Amino acid sequence: MLSTSDFKRGAYILVDGEPYTVLDWTVQTPSARGAATLVRTRVRHVLTQAVLEKTFKSGDKFDEPDIDQREVQFLYESGGEYVFLDQETYEQYTLPASAMERLTPYLTENAQLKALFYEGNLVSVELPQFMEFEVVETEPGARGDTAAGKVTKPARISTGASVKVPLYIEVGERIVVDTTTGEFARRAKS
Repeated sequence: MLSTSDFKRGAYILVDGEPYTVLDWTVQTPSARGAATLVRTRVRHVLTQAVLEKTFKSGDKFDEPDIDQREVQFLYESGGEYVFLDQETYEQYTLPASAMERLTPYLTENAQLKALFYEGNLVSVELPQFMEFEVVETEPGARGDTAAGKVTKPARISTGASVKVPLYIEVGERIVVDTTTGEFARRAKS
């Protein structure tokens, strides 16, 4: 059992039988005497990925959902379903394309991902924050294009996604991309 005093980012709680993960929380102390201290939270529903704001009384207790995190490997996409291999049990799991929309621009075969299982079923996967890709298409940077400030140009990476990169990046180079923002992070170390 978790109490509101045990809340931290990433904690999993059951609210009305539904699993949520705590994204953020604040404690609100009342100004009136005898009023209960409130805990305002931003939570994400584990199954639907919907972000909600919920308020609880200080000291409320919550059950912990049956959630397990494991490493999985992306194998392939077939007929609108993405297939993953559990690295511990070597079982294969699938997720529909609708659950993968925000990850597909950076998903490569054999990518190692963190998977979230709820009651033994795969519910979501998460990319590492930084991933390495090859630049397959970009315009050459002209010598006079170096005006003051951060000057970038569009580049297409091996997955087909478009990323803004500095002028010195050329076709064939490997770069590291922040998958949470979709921005260029740095050149990959060779």
